[in-house]
Amino acid sequence: MYWGQLSLQDPCSPLMKELSEFHDFAMLPLMFISLYIIYTMFIISSSDTSAKHMFESHGLESIWTLMPAIILITLALPSLRLLYILDELCNPSLTIKTVGHQWYWSYEYTDTANIEFDSYMIPTEDLSPGDFRLLEVDNRMVVPMLMETRVLVTAADVMHAWTVPSLGVKVDAIPGRLNQMTILPSRPGVFYGQCSEICGANHSFMPIAVESVDIKKFDQWLTWKYLEN
Repeated sequence: MYWGQLSLQDPCSPLMKELSEFHDFAMLPLMFISLYIIYTMFIISSSDTSAKHMFESHGLESIWTLMPAIILITLALPSLRLLYILDELCNPSLTIKTVGHQWYWSYEYTDTANIEFDSYMIPTEDLSPGDFRLLEVDNRMVVPMLMETRVLVTAADVMHAWTVPSLGVKVDAIPGRLNQMTILPSRPGVFYGQCSEICGANHSFMPIAVESVDIKKFDQWLTWKYLEN
């Protein structure tokens, strides 16, 4: 994300790419409808003619009934497809449990080793040159690139929301409930997000940092993290 950016973030997963394409597709009929309404309002306001003697027109009524229905169906079909893709879990290679707290995140890797750690925001005065203010954390969530990872999300106190826009994920963290999603990073890098549910005084100070690495570096990180714990 850049200052003044109006469009969506660059997609870093197949899911976010599908969401971006659907956004662009949906904007086409919306822009056409908006321009047509503005044009019609301009014509009506600048013209002296009126249709006050027109009492009924079955053809006109059919047009303004069928056209919105066709537009809604055109938007609904790809939208339903995306909803099924969001909920689909094929064969995840890794499961990570994410717990929201006031005001930090904790992560648990329990598939291969019992690894647990907390992720706090780095204060502004401790940032290094080039770091992002209010987004950098002391412990990033590391995931393997080009591999399906299941993330289980819950909360320990109040409602939170685990959101990473460039990966196309936003999941509510609710106490006493497990929500799940799938992330599939398509390239290496660090992807940032923030809590998207107002959860208290420090709601703006619990960022999310997901680091995508190749499988070899991921195995090395798992070994190092296990020894550290």
